[in-house]
Amino acid sequence: MRFTDFNASKNVLLVLSMLFLISCTDTSVKKDDTLMLKNRNEELNRIAERYVKLMLGMDTHERGYVDAYYGDPAVKEEVELSGVTLAELKLEAEDLLSVVNRIDMSGEEEILLLRKQYLSKQIESVSARIDMVEGVNFSFDEEAKLIFDADPPNLPDSFFEKIIEELDELLPGEGTVSERLNRFKEDFIVPDEKVDAVFEEAIREARKRTQKHIQLPENEKFELEYVTGKPWTGYNWYKGNSHSLIQLNRDIPLTIDRVVDVASHEGYPGHHVYNVLLENRLAKGRGWLEFTINPLYSSQSMISEGTANFGIEVAFPGEERIRYEREVLFPLAGLDSTRVEEYYKVFELTEKLDYVQNEIARGYLNGDLDRVQAEEKFVRLRLYTPQRAAQRVRFIDQYRAYVINYNLGKDLVKEYIESRGGTSDNPEKRWKEFEALLSSPRLPSSLK
Repeated sequence: MRFTDFNASKNVLLVLSMLFLISCTDTSVKKDDTLMLKNRNEELNRIAERYVKLMLGMDTHERGYVDAYYGDPAVKEEVELSGVTLAELKLEAEDLLSVVNRIDMSGEEEILLLRKQYLSKQIESVSARIDMVEGVNFSFDEEAKLIFDADPPNLPDSFFEKIIEELDELLPGEGTVSERLNRFKEDFIVPDEKVDAVFEEAIREARKRTQKHIQLPENEKFELEYVTGKPWTGYNWYKGNSHSLIQLNRDIPLTIDRVVDVASHEGYPGHHVYNVLLENRLAKGRGWLEFTINPLYSSQSMISEGTANFGIEVAFPGEERIRYEREVLFPLAGLDSTRVEEYYKVFELTEKLDYVQNEIARGYLNGDLDRVQAEEKFVRLRLYTPQRAAQRVRFIDQYRAYVINYNLGKDLVKEYIESRGGTSDNPEKRWKEFEALLSSPRLPSSLK
C-alpha cells in the first residue's frame, strides 16, 4: 500500500512517529500559517534533530542508505531499537517538510537560507526514496529530479558516435574502436606490484597540493585498503573525527590516469576533504546536526560527487597533471613516460563519452534496454571491455540514477565555480570558491 493511501490511520501513525522521535515534540509551532520565530537558527536546529532520526530510521529499512554517521551513537541505538515503520517515516517526512517550509527566512544571511533549502531538499529526497522502497516505480528522469535535485540532459547516440569517429582515426591497429582502445590502454596499466607505491604517491601529492590552499585539522587522516568484488573502482567511507577509510577495488585494472583520479576523488580535495570540512565547520563549528549524517540517495550526493570529480582538475590542472605523471607516476609505475602526450590525446576523447552511462541507465531503468543490450551499448559507445561493461550494469542495478552525480555533478560544480571567477587562469580564486562550496549547505538547484 502506498503511503498516500493512508487515511483513517494517519493520525495514529503520526502519534507513533512522534513517540519515536523523542524530545522533538515541541518543534511544530502551528498556530500561525508562517513560523515567525526570533531565532530561526534554533528552530532549524530542532528540525535537524528530527531529520537525523528520520534518516537513521530509513537506514533500518534500506541498509546502506546512510553512507556515514558520526553523531551521537545513543541516537542511532534509539532508532535501531524503535521498530519505526516505513509508513511512520513517510508521515514524519511529510510533517517535517511542512514545518521547515513554513519558516520565514526573510532578512537572514545566505548560509541560513541555504541551510533551510538543504533540509527541505534532503527531506524531499528521503520521502521519494521511501516511495521507491515501497514499490513505486519512478522513471529515470523522475528519480534524478526527486532524489538528486537535478535534470540530466538527453543525448542521442549520434553525439557519442562523432567522438568515436575521432578515436577511430587516432587509434592504431585493426578491429573495432573498442577493441583497439582497450589494447592501447593495456600499455598504461599499473603493474600489480607497483600499485601500492604509485597510489600512495598520488595521494601524498594530492594532499600536499590541497593543503596549500585549504586548512585541514591536524588530526585529519585516512587509511587505504584494497578490496575485491565491488561494483565501484574506489570508495571513501567517512568515519568522523576527520578520518576516512579509502578502499580501492583491485578487480579492475588500474590505468595510470585512474591513479590521480581516484586519489583526488576519494581523498584530496574530494570526498575526504568535503566530509572533513562539513564535519568541522558545520556540524562542530555551528552545531548543525544534519551534517553528522550523509544519506547516499539524496541531493547532497550531487555536490559530493561533483566536487570530488571537479576537484581532480582543481588539484591537477591541465599541463600540471601531465607533467607530474610524466616525471613521477609513469617512472614509478615502470611505464614509458615518452608516451604521456599520446596517452592523453586518447584519454581526453574517451572522457567525452562519459555521459553514455546516463543514457544507458535511462534506457535500462525505464525498461527500454535489457541487461544484454545495456552491456552491449557500454561496449559500443563507452568502449568498455565486456567485463567492464558487465560491472557497470551491476553498478546501475545497485545505485540506479546515482550515475548522474559523477558527470552532471562535475559539470554543474565547474560551471558554478567558473561563473564566480574560479577559472583555470585564476587558480587562487578557483581554490577559494571550491573551498567555499565544500564547506556550505549548497545543493544542485542553488548552483544555478
